[in-house]
Amino acid sequence: MTNPPSQPAIAATGLRKSYGDKMVLDGVDLQVAEGTIFSLLGPNGAGKTTMVQILSTLIRADAGEMRVAGHDLARDPDAVRAAIGVTGQYSAVDKFLTGEENLILMADLHHLGRREGRRRAAELLEQFDLVEAAKKTAATYSGGMRRRLDLAMTLVGDPRVIFLDEPTTGLDPRSRRTMWQIIRDLVAGGVTIFLTTQYLEEADELADRIALLDHGKLIAEGTADELKRLIPGGHIRLRFTDASGLQSALRALGEGVLGDDELTLKVTSDGSVRSLRALLARLDDQSIEVDEMSVHTPDLDDVFLTLTGHPDRVR
Repeated sequence: MTNPPSQPAIAATGLRKSYGDKMVLDGVDLQVAEGTIFSLLGPNGAGKTTMVQILSTLIRADAGEMRVAGHDLARDPDAVRAAIGVTGQYSAVDKFLTGEENLILMADLHHLGRREGRRRAAELLEQFDLVEAAKKTAATYSGGMRRRLDLAMTLVGDPRVIFLDEPTTGLDPRSRRTMWQIIRDLVAGGVTIFLTTQYLEEADELADRIALLDHGKLIAEGTADELKRLIPGGHIRLRFTDASGLQSALRALGEGVLGDDELTLKVTSDGSVRSLRALLARLDDQSIEVDEMSVHTPDLDDVFLTLTGHPDRVR
C-alpha cells in the first residue's frame, strides 16, 4: 500500500493584494513542497516582500486561499505563526545584547522556560559557530556573524517553514557561502525554505524550484535548468581533431556555426538530454568522432532580463 502524498508546506490560490489603485499581487497560485527550497525572484516592486508578509501573517491578503504548514492562514493565523520563522532583509538582532542574551530573549518570547531556553541557546550558538562570540555584544559582530545570529534566533522555536527575505544581502562571498551551507543543512533536517534574493546565482545554487514574479503575476516557474531552457541562446559546442571532421559534422547535422576556431562548431540546442542524445546519434550514424563536447545554456540573468524586460538586477 502506497503512502498518500504529503501536503505542500505552502499553498496559495488566487492570492490578491492591492494598495489603492495599485495591484501588487494579481491572482498568484503557488505550491511549495515540504523539505525544499523555493526561491521567488522579481524586479523591484514586483510584490515579493508583500507575498512574504502575507504568507507570514504580517499583513492580510485581499483575496485568495492560503495554507502554511498545514494551517489555513485566514482561519488559524496563530497556528501558522507557531510553525514558521521569518528572517527579514534587516537584522532583528539587538546590538546592545550579547549573542547569548539575544537567543535567550527569543527563547523567553517562545515561553521555553529558563533551563530549556539556555539549553536551546547553547545548542544554536554551537550550530552557528558563535560559541566564542557568545558573551560579546552583537555590536562587535561582523555582518556575517550578525546574519548567522539573526537566523539562529529564527530557529529558537523549531519552525517547520522559514521565510528568508534576502538573507545574504551585504555579505562578503565567504560569509554568503557559509550561509548557503547553513540553509542546505536546515533543509536536510526537513525544514522548508521560502527564499527571496537579489543574487540570481544564489537562487541557482540553492533552490529546488524558482518562480519569477513580475507586475504581481507569476510569469514562470520551474527548476533552474527548466527556466534556462525557456529562452534562446543554448547550444552544444563540438570540437574536432581536424577540419574534415568538422565539415562532415556540418553535412550530417545540416546546421551549426563556426566557433572561436576552425575546429569548433556550435549547434543550437535547448540543453535537454533528448536533444543531446539525438545530436550524438546523428553523428554516430556517420561515424563522426568528436574530440570535445560541452553544453551551454543561458543563465538566470538571461532568463530574468528576457522574461521581465527589466535591465536592473533582481531585488
